[in-house]
Amino acid sequence: MNFYSIAPFIQQYYPEYWGVQSYPADQCVIVHKIDEEWGVFSNFSHTTIVVDGVSFKCSETLFQLMKFKNEDVVKEVYRSNNKKRAKHWEKTCRREDWGTMVVDAMKFCLMRKFEQSEDFRNELERSRGKFIVEDQTSFKKKEPDAWGVKLKDGQFVGPNLLGRLLMELRDNRKLEYQLPDDVFSFLKYLK
Repeated sequence: MNFYSIAPFIQQYYPEYWGVQSYPADQCVIVHKIDEEWGVFSNFSHTTIVVDGVSFKCSETLFQLMKFKNEDVVKEVYRSNNKKRAKHWEKTCRREDWGTMVVDAMKFCLMRKFEQSEDFRNELERSRGKFIVEDQTSFKKKEPDAWGVKLKDGQFVGPNLLGRLLMELRDNRKLEYQLPDDVFSFLKYLK
């Protein structure tokens, strides 16, 4: 099993998001790069999010920091604003309960982005009537294991977790989540 894959966590703790989906390519809004048309949907989009007085350059940074409690790791990951630095520390410092909260953590990040970014809200509304997919066709791995999809014979196929959460947010204007009481303890190291 790949230590970094969240697929086993989704299967165990979030079965409602488990499984492969298929979407007609001509009916999709494609999330791929931040400088493309729908780039604001990417977790790497330069959309500042503020939580308890601490600013994050993008929702991805906030999401990655929610994995850690260690002060030095939190400061390094925040300073670098780099997903690879977070991955470096996952095997030794990741929260033991990360798997039980991974989808709720993403829902929190998306809700904060929704609450704080008018551009994000407007683009979600503009996407109404279309499927939202995170296109990982160009990724080296053979199959997307949780977040995205790959294009196959005119269909985007894959778990599409990010797209599914974005569509849920668009359609309901909220995402329900439940996080551990200490999930934001890392913020004290960034003030």
